[in-house]
Amino acid sequence: MKDLAAALKRVLAAIWRGSVIALWAAREIVLTAWAMIRGPLIAALQVVTALIILFEEWGWRPLSDLIARLAKFAPIAAAERLIARLPPYAALAALALPTTLLVPLKFVAVWLLANGHFLSATLLFIGAKIASTAVIARLFILTKPSLMQIGWFASAYNWLMPWKDALFAQIRASWVWRYGRVVKARTKQAVAKLWAQTRPQIAAFWLRLTGRELRWGKALPKRAGSFEGESLRIMPAAARPRREDGSGS
Repeated sequence: MKDLAAALKRVLAAIWRGSVIALWAAREIVLTAWAMIRGPLIAALQVVTALIILFEEWGWRPLSDLIARLAKFAPIAAAERLIARLPPYAALAALALPTTLLVPLKFVAVWLLANGHFLSATLLFIGAKIASTAVIARLFILTKPSLMQIGWFASAYNWLMPWKDALFAQIRASWVWRYGRVVKARTKQAVAKLWAQTRPQIAAFWLRLTGRELRWGKALPKRAGSFEGESLRIMPAAARPRREDGSGS
């Protein structure tokens, strides 16, 4: 009996030592793996976060402004006033509604992808995402005063925004962000140059097609990312303004 107890103790001691060695080895493996992937992982997270910031600057705000321009139509303006007066939880439901309504379109995109229609699925998914983002951005602006009356929402928002601002400040100081800004500036310059080269051709084509002249005025104020704030006016040749000497402009 004593021999059996001694053997059991030796077995338990061996198991304990083996467990300690295994845990130590696992710890060393994890630390070594983390040291190897830490740099690339942080760089990848910076890239993802930089893309989110770029989307916020290039996507969220312009799309929200685009939807806001529709408010010049009376039905849209009335709907926006109604949404702005919603109680807190009704405003929260309104904010979640666009994503819910577009879920079927995402399932259709998955079905198209499964059936080999890659381009159609991609375009449908991107279109649904852009539409959802535009509507949600505008709804958030309209419903934010009501949403901030919800205790947990206000707490989460007040916690998230300083954290996001601090994180974005770090990202804006990274090489990924600086490179993205360079790419953005070069893209805007390329688009502006292409527009300057294409505009006379468009005007000439329109004149040949309709007999009317395109006049590029300055009626709209300059906005960031616009083509020098120019507005397009279509004016018949007979309706062109005349100078004081009676000749056409």
